[in-house]
Parts: sequence; structure tokens; C-alpha cells
Amino acid sequence: MVLDTFDTEVETGRVLTMPTDGTGLSILDPWLEPFKDDLRARYTHFKTYESKVQEQGGFESFTEGHKYFGFNVAKDGTITYREWVPNATTASLVGEFNKWDVDAHPMKKIENGVFEIVLGPTSKGTPVIAHNSKVKITITTPKGERLYRLPAWIRRVTQDLEVSPAYDAVFWNPDKSYEFKHPRPKRPTSLRVYEAHVGISSSEPRIGNYSEFTRNVIPRIAYLGYNTIQLMAIMEHAYYASFGYQVTSFFAPSSRYGTPEELMELVDVAHSYGITVLLDVVHSHASSNVLDGLNMFDGTDNCYFHGGGRGHHELWDSRLFNYGHVPVLQFLLSNLRYWMDVYQFDGFRFDGVTSMLYKHHGILYGFSGNYHEYFGDLVDEDGVMYLQIANKFLHDKYPDVITIAEDVSGMPGSCRPVREGGVGFDYRLAMAIPDMWIKLLKETKDEDWNMGKIVHTLTNRRHLEKAITYCESHDQALVGDKTIAFWLMDKEMYTNMSDMTDRTPIIDRGMALHKLIRLMTHGLGGEGYLNFEGNEFGHPEWLDFPRQGNNSSFHYARRQWNVLDDKLLRYKYLNEWDKAVQNVEEQYGWLASPQAYVSRKHEGDKVVVFERGNLLFIFNFHPTNSFADYRVGTNLAGKLHIVLNSDDPTYFGHNHIDNSSEFFTVQGDWDGRQNWIQVYIPSRTGIVLALA
Repeated sequence: MVLDTFDTEVETGRVLTMPTDGTGLSILDPWLEPFKDDLRARYTHFKTYESKVQEQGGFESFTEGHKYFGFNVAKDGTITYREWVPNATTASLVGEFNKWDVDAHPMKKIENGVFEIVLGPTSKGTPVIAHNSKVKITITTPKGERLYRLPAWIRRVTQDLEVSPAYDAVFWNPDKSYEFKHPRPKRPTSLRVYEAHVGISSSEPRIGNYSEFTRNVIPRIAYLGYNTIQLMAIMEHAYYASFGYQVTSFFAPSSRYGTPEELMELVDVAHSYGITVLLDVVHSHASSNVLDGLNMFDGTDNCYFHGGGRGHHELWDSRLFNYGHVPVLQFLLSNLRYWMDVYQFDGFRFDGVTSMLYKHHGILYGFSGNYHEYFGDLVDEDGVMYLQIANKFLHDKYPDVITIAEDVSGMPGSCRPVREGGVGFDYRLAMAIPDMWIKLLKETKDEDWNMGKIVHTLTNRRHLEKAITYCESHDQALVGDKTIAFWLMDKEMYTNMSDMTDRTPIIDRGMALHKLIRLMTHGLGGEGYLNFEGNEFGHPEWLDFPRQGNNSSFHYARRQWNVLDDKLLRYKYLNEWDKAVQNVEEQYGWLASPQAYVSRKHEGDKVVVFERGNLLFIFNFHPTNSFADYRVGTNLAGKLHIVLNSDDPTYFGHNHIDNSSEFFTVQGDWDGRQNWIQVYIPSRTGIVLALA
């Protein structure tokens, strides 16, 4: 049988003819040839559910569930409220508006487990439910039990920790909605991501808010040169210390930071700077809370989730969605569209993708890279299907959307189009890289660092699939671990980070390696770069949310901008270095360039040399040895000059290199390159050269 085909152009410029049965990945990666039947079956499963969506009216209407379910207000003030509660015998809408009378506003069962109520306006043409008043749905089960729940599609949930239950669903219908003033920026060619958490963004020991972030933090991000903000912990979660990963209300932005309109303004102001904004979306699991979450929503354990053991995540103590159930599929896809349309987010970082892809959820499973791990009974075909459907819909609907997978498994095709048999993400996080750096800092002396192993970890990624590299994210900053700066300098950060004190060996080493680790990771590690809020300037200490174990302290649940803004302290040097790296990348675009060619990784000298984006990167990690007239190879030809120099005093360097130096290439083979130059490269220094 001759298969229909399509042509696809890959980053190398080649045009490949691809089959349309989902086995195109085997053209890109011949090692997948033995798994063509698995790829074909996976794609067929995707097409089956794509057809189910079409049968439900197509993606355009199917993904607008938020305009059908939940509370929707017509222009004449009529309120329509619908909820899917398939196990309910009766349902009623209760709230402050009817004094919580279960008999006052019964709902009508219309079809497929959906209950509905239509409330006409008042005589003045206003909704009968007041803006910002509390509401719930109450149902009775076949056993006669009465249950109270927060509406699943509610758009506002508030908290009062002094009462129980502490969380209230709120009918949110302000007189005037926020009007966006700025268009979405185009998707960046080079993705430079600033990962941030609104709540910890104040220097004060308290929860920060959306308006403060807009006013105080976005200008800092723009100054540094990041073009993307990734916002964590926005979807409402009952437990602050969960870092936002135990979501209770999927359509409600967390009220602990402010109002929905203030979040809209945050996104809008970021757009005014040309910065895209990604939402850290949690569709991998949900909070096991009953009174304020989706768990046991209709009295059964299998309404939104798998029933029984399959519906529980053992390590996270959370519930697992049944992605193969069409109402759940609509809920999650509509959730994505809601955040894109209502809040104008530009894309998503999908949390916990490994848990979604595999039936074992990655629990106690060490991926070896054997292709058999990515197919067969270990894989959750519905989880893969949902991610394919979500990515396909998002990229069809929003051409500039960005999707990122947090996945430790390295599943082949995660970042290839669905039509090829891929999962459809744009990027995945290169999660092995921060683990490598922390492990080195914990266990190995500088002089024993293996340059070859470092380079291998930084470059070990799938060809034609984009990765976002990073030295440390929020994971590495959490209590129990330390930031890279804290691993390097520890207690001396409390005593020797002032310009009024002498340079100690520990501070000197720590500042130098902090810069080198970041530059090498940025230049060599991926097609995008991520930094967690504050780590760019060497944020002291760790991150720990208020909890029972620390007497509910906010001391570590904040960002100490004060140490950066104090011009007598040395954090400013690291901040300026980070700014310089982002700006040079913006100018030369190495992240959007093909993977680097590494010409030297010398173990004795501790020197690494590579070329990327028409730039020559040279690193000397040696703790004591500097090298004069050090020969390095390059395919660049002509006069080179310095565009980045970690030894510059602007960045707490020793000023041993003249930034005005010029280097003229000499023709001749060296380290497999056509030309060579000679440079002075001091110990613990990195420089980047470009054609003049």
C-alpha cells in the first residue's frame, strides 16, 4: 500500500517526504524504525479523539466550554449557570443571594449529566446575583446524601483562613472588565525565559501581589533583556506551600495576589515591553481536596478522574485526570483557551508531563534512554493523546503560541509536530543540566571537573527537538537544597559581599564560577534559556514557603531585591553580567542557531572552546592557571573582537583582558577548524569573540 505523504522542512534546510500515518518520526530518527507500528497506533488514537471533538461541533466550539458551563451573564443581565455532575439526582444553586436556601433555585437536568439554571435579571436589568458574592452548587446523590461544592468552572475563589471551610466561590461580574491596550508580541526567535512567582516577588516577608509585580518586577525583567516571563502558581491552589502544584480551581487566578483584572494588567504591561507571558499550567494532576477542589465532585471518585488506584498519584497525594473521557477533555482544552483568550497569555509550560505520558508516572523509574521505554504498556496512551490534541489545537488556533514540556524521560518526538507522530511541544526542559551543576558543586573540586562530561551533558539532546537549558530553576532553590550562588559562597555571602571588604578566595571563586556556569549553559545547552527569579544576581539563601515546619515564616518566601539595589553590595555585578549575556544573545541569536561545534575540551588545561551563532566561545575553568598566547581553532575568518568578557571589572572581574584587543585569524588546521588565533585567557574566565 502506498501511503499519502507530506513534505516537511527541517532545521538543516532539507525537505523530507513524510508519511501521513504518524510514522514520520522514523524518517527523522531511523532508530525508531522498529517502533513504526507503535507510532502508527499512537497517531490513530489521536485521530480517533480528534474525530470525537469534530463530532461535538469541532474545536472552535468544543474548546469554549467556559462559555457554556459555569456562570455566563448576558447583556440583559440574565445569568445562565451549568454544571456537569453526572452522579447527581438533584442540584441547586445556593449563595448569599438566596440565603443558602437549597429549595430556592433548583437546577434542571438537561442532558448527559448536565444541570442548568437560568436566572432572569432584576427589574433594573441587573443580575440577581451581586458581584463578588459567594455561591456554591449543592447536589443530592442516589444515596440521598447532600453535598456542597465550589463550581468547577468558577472564575474567582477567595480565602478566609480564619473560618472553615476556608475557600469560597465568588460570582465575579464587575461593572467594567479590563481592556487590553497592547497586542501580543510575536513569538521570540530566541527564547529567554524569566521564571517568576508573584507571591514571593516582594522583599517584605509576606505574599506579594499582581500590581506590585507589574510595577516593580517587570521593569527589572525588561532591563535584563529577557523576552518571556513564565508565571508560576497562578491557577488557584488551596495550599500556598504547594508552589501552585495542587490546583483546586482551574479557571480562577489565585486571589491571594489580587483581582483577575490586576492579573490582566500584569500580562498587558509585559506585552507593552515586548515580553511574552507563559502560564505554568498544571493538567498533570489536581488537588485531592474535596470541599474546595474537583475530587469527589459528584460524590464519586471517577467524575473528572480515573477511579480507584489509577486515579491517585502516590507521591503527590493528588488526583489523576481521565484524559480519555470526553467531558474531561473539554474541561482541560477549554481551560487552555480560557487562559489564552481571557487573560491573553502567550503559551504554557506544562508541568508534570512525565506523569501524563506514563502509567508509572515516573515514580521510582530511572529512564535509561532505551527506546522500549517510550512504547508499549508503560505508556499512558490517553495522556499522550491529550497532549497531542492540546498542542495541535493551540498551534492551529494561535500561530505564535509557545508550549514547553517539563519531562524527564526524553520521549522521542516530544518536540516534533503531531502530524509526524510527535507530541507537538515547541520545547522541553533540559532537566539533566541543573542536576549536573549541583552535583558537581556538591561533590567535586574545581580541579577535578571533567570538561568532557560537562560538555556531553550540555549537548546531549535530541537532534531537531528544541530544549530549554538552565543552570537552576525553582526546584534547585527549594529548602533542602541551595542556589548555585549559595553552594559556591555559603556563609561568606553574609559577611563578604560588600565592596567595602577585601576580595576573599571564596567570594572570588564563587563570583567567577557563577558567571562561567551561566554563560556556558546559555551558549551550549539548548535552543532556549531559563532563569529563576533572583538567581541572576546570586540570590542568597534558599526558598521555603510558610508551613508548619517553619512556624509559618515568610522569611525565605521572598526575593531580596534590597541586596541587589544596595550599590555597596556585589550582587550588582552578577546582575549586570546576566544583562550583558541576554543582550549579546539578542544581538547574535546563538539560541536560534544550530547546535554548537565544540573544538576543544582539554582536561588538563580545563579549557573549552566552541563556536555557535558566528561567535567563538572560550572558557578557562582552571582554578589557578592562566594561559598567554593560547591557540584556539575557529572557522571564522578575519578580525575578531571581544563582545563578552567575564573578567571585566563591570562584572567583578580582575581586568586582566583588554576589551579593545583585536584578534586576526591565521589559516591552518587546529582542533579540526580551518583557522586559529591566539588569546590570553586568565583562570576562571570566559570570553566571547565576534567578527569585527
